[in-house]
Amino acid sequence: MKDDKLSAQSTDFAVSIIELVKSLKEKRESIISNQIGRSGTSIGANIREAHYAHGKADFIAKLQIALKEANETGYWLELLFKTNYIDESTFKSLNNACTSIRVMLISSINTSKQGRI
Repeated sequence: MKDDKLSAQSTDFAVSIIELVKSLKEKRESIISNQIGRSGTSIGANIREAHYAHGKADFIAKLQIALKEANETGYWLELLFKTNYIDESTFKSLNNACTSIRVMLISSINTSKQGRI
């Protein structure tokens, strides 16, 4: 990857998700908190794995997994908001960060598929 903005943003996002999970556990919510904890931190892990991919196909595959995890995380955020576990401001902030990561992932995947990395 040309710059590490995607890694930095996904790490910051994972930290935010971990903080969210802590607060959800205090509210005794465990079903969605476990799910969002896994998917929200997996985004950055897969992006990091892509840095050491075994070629272009593996690189793209890792980014596609990260994209799927980001999409899943967006779903959990929506459910948390609709069930009043998080307020609108928290939802918007985390959802915007997640959307930004998805946009960058899509761009990176498309660039890689076109052979421009």
